[in-house]
Amino acid sequence: MGCASSSAAAADEDPRQFDAVAGKADKPTKQYARPKWKTQELMTASQLKMKREEFWDTQPYYGGDRVIWDALKAACEADQETCKLIIESAGIIVAAPDMTICYDERGAKYELPKYVLAEPINLTKDE
Repeated sequence: MGCASSSAAAADEDPRQFDAVAGKADKPTKQYARPKWKTQELMTASQLKMKREEFWDTQPYYGGDRVIWDALKAACEADQETCKLIIESAGIIVAAPDMTICYDERGAKYELPKYVLAEPINLTKDE
């Protein structure tokens, strides 16, 4: 376990926002990161929060293990190092380098939308 390289984050940089790592979506990867993405329609921070809450409240009812969903939620809300520790300790297999596709040890698939993984680059502030 470890990184090829690391550096201290800038004081104004959000530690949960880190660059995507190149990889293949069809093979499990140990190198994964949150995606950088842009919304088609402008979204405020409160709208993003509501959308995330709705996803986490409803998604476990469509399949998969509740424990894995809870671990994925905790990983999405954590910094990079904690995220990796949660993923590894829960036995989650990350199939896409942007973390949008994951599997548990029994083979159940978990698809995460980008909006739960990272804030969009065009997020607007609440008024």
